[in-house]
Amino acid sequence: MAYQIYIDEMLLPLPPEKIPLKYNGQNKTVNLINGEEINLVKPTGLAEISLDVIIPQMEYPCATWDGSIGSAEDFLTKIKKLKDNGNFFEFTAIREGLMGNSLFDTTLDVTLEDYKVTDDVSEGFDLVVSLNMKEYKSYGTKIMNFKIEEDESQNEVTSLEEERQGEPPIEKEYTVVKGDCLWSIAKRNLGDGSRWKEIYQLNRDKISNPNLIYPNQVLMMP
Repeated sequence: MAYQIYIDEMLLPLPPEKIPLKYNGQNKTVNLINGEEINLVKPTGLAEISLDVIIPQMEYPCATWDGSIGSAEDFLTKIKKLKDNGNFFEFTAIREGLMGNSLFDTTLDVTLEDYKVTDDVSEGFDLVVSLNMKEYKSYGTKIMNFKIEEDESQNEVTSLEEERQGEPPIEKEYTVVKGDCLWSIAKRNLGDGSRWKEIYQLNRDKISNPNLIYPNQVLMMP
């Protein structure tokens, strides 16, 4: 089986021996009051990829150079740029069978978390770079537009109230009948007999003595 590994747009000349792709879990165990332990299941966390990349400094028959990397120095320059910019890029692993048939591919948006350059005597002049990448998922705030519609019925009530405020108050009148007194009139029309004094004050021009009122008298009511 053959691999083709792309870091951003760079094809690695020599594919790594292993491509560990770890999907982190976010589940959390908690203890209930009775001591029972339960597992709170949460969505899968971000995937992590750790690779040991060899950039050959010599001619290897198995090395593939497509022009995306010119040399080990060029690779280090581009890796440093990816790290310094902090932008996400694509990690792609293409797998082929023994007969050259396509198996399955892996493509992830990732960020370069860190990298390490190692001068390994066992690798001769070749450059060894350890890359740690983490899956990137786009995010952002959502802007929601709300249209506030006025309640027409409320507007009608408000308009009616405004109209009433502009009008002079409606005067209430009461015509005295035989057997009436100010207390009974206040009790029957205002719900409280003790308010007879209010009626008396409004009608001082008609009532000289609050104990003496006569049938057919027209009194102003509060």
